[in-house]
Amino acid sequence: MSNTATEQLKNAIASYKDKVDYLEIRVEQSESTGLSFRGKQLDAVDRSFALAGGIRACHQGGWSFVTFNGLKELNERIEEAISQAKLVGKEETQLAPVEPIEDFVPVEIKHDPRSVSLQDKRKLLEAYNQLLLDFDPRIQTTMTSISDRFATKTFINSTGSCIVQERLDVNGRFGAIAKGEEGIVRQGFESVHSGNDFDVLVGIEDRVKGAAERAVRQLEAKSVKGGQYTVILDPYLAGVFIHEAFGHLSEADFVYENPKMQELLTLGKPMGIEQLNVVDDATMENLPGSLKYDDEGVPGKRKYLIKNGVLTERLHSRETAGKMQETPTGNARAIRASYPPIVRMTNTAIEPGDTPLEQMFEGIDEGVYAVRMLGGQTNGEMFTFAAAEGYMIRDGKIAEPVSDVTLTGNVFQTLQDIDAISDDTLYTNGGCGKGGQMPLPVSVGGPHIRIKNVVVGGR
Repeated sequence: MSNTATEQLKNAIASYKDKVDYLEIRVEQSESTGLSFRGKQLDAVDRSFALAGGIRACHQGGWSFVTFNGLKELNERIEEAISQAKLVGKEETQLAPVEPIEDFVPVEIKHDPRSVSLQDKRKLLEAYNQLLLDFDPRIQTTMTSISDRFATKTFINSTGSCIVQERLDVNGRFGAIAKGEEGIVRQGFESVHSGNDFDVLVGIEDRVKGAAERAVRQLEAKSVKGGQYTVILDPYLAGVFIHEAFGHLSEADFVYENPKMQELLTLGKPMGIEQLNVVDDATMENLPGSLKYDDEGVPGKRKYLIKNGVLTERLHSRETAGKMQETPTGNARAIRASYPPIVRMTNTAIEPGDTPLEQMFEGIDEGVYAVRMLGGQTNGEMFTFAAAEGYMIRDGKIAEPVSDVTLTGNVFQTLQDIDAISDDTLYTNGGCGKGGQMPLPVSVGGPHIRIKNVVVGGR
């Protein structure tokens, strides 16, 4: 956005800020391209330029949110937001204080995707797609895509902040579906992301092929026998587990509206072994969840949700921090300026422990090694996850592959049952959904973790 447009937003806020308790405007200007194949078919080629904006007003605890897509209608929309907030506000506005910030945050781009022609992007994707189709006659179809989006986000509020942040997301997603005898269908996925470089998509044939390898490998696997096992999760699954089963419970909007959860999630409560440390860290470089400021202008930071096995922090917006008398954490995020910010994770992970990986398997007579994730769901403190691949562990060694590995349990009990954490670590990118806002760029990470007494279901 031009300086003139930014001045226009500042002036608009200045004219109206005395009429409500709090007022903010977010504007996002973006350009993006996306291409996808489904099997041999080029499924979509999209290119778009967009300007979207959102205004939030808060009065006596009542919030309103109004969107716009042009600055001509700005004053009209602000008045609409103010009158709606006044209609619903009946209590006291509780927003944790934040210092006003003026800043410009550029992206230092290495190879700019905007300098690559659509034709070259298509050729690149077509080659990867063909690689998957040719990998094995049992590969039935593919779902592959590459996309890039460059956005400039402007945030101005009634307490004096004016922040302009650039953001680039380059994504590649590669899926293969294999079909075996008796109509058994298996799938494998791989994804890549960069926040500053188109070349993350170049020369990744081996990674792309990995999706087909995993799909085909699972065709040979027999269904796991249901029962209780000691289970080792690989870093992909450990990261997804901590994000889905525990990270969402740490989002303070969920906690303060739920007395039962307030009891279960009292700060200072022991959650697991002393080696268990869980972080949500917006400050890591070049991960999808990384940000300098959230969508309320609060600096992103590194937070320990669990430190040395004890519950220490939760994730906040300014409102949840105000209502719970805690400190804002920089976790108010929206997928676009046309959505209101809500409490969301950034890059969430279990930190590595001190057990060498080979020692993790020692002493397990019969267990399950669960690898990557296919899908899952959580319901409060209960979770069910399906692993993409599984292997039996016999006499401390990885044995035959097994399929249909689903893990079920209560998150609090499962955290207590973690008895070893390996010294390796890996972060992977994902898209998170909440409150109708999907996919929000996040990253999940972790080491290998060993959990006793896990209920594993087969087919």
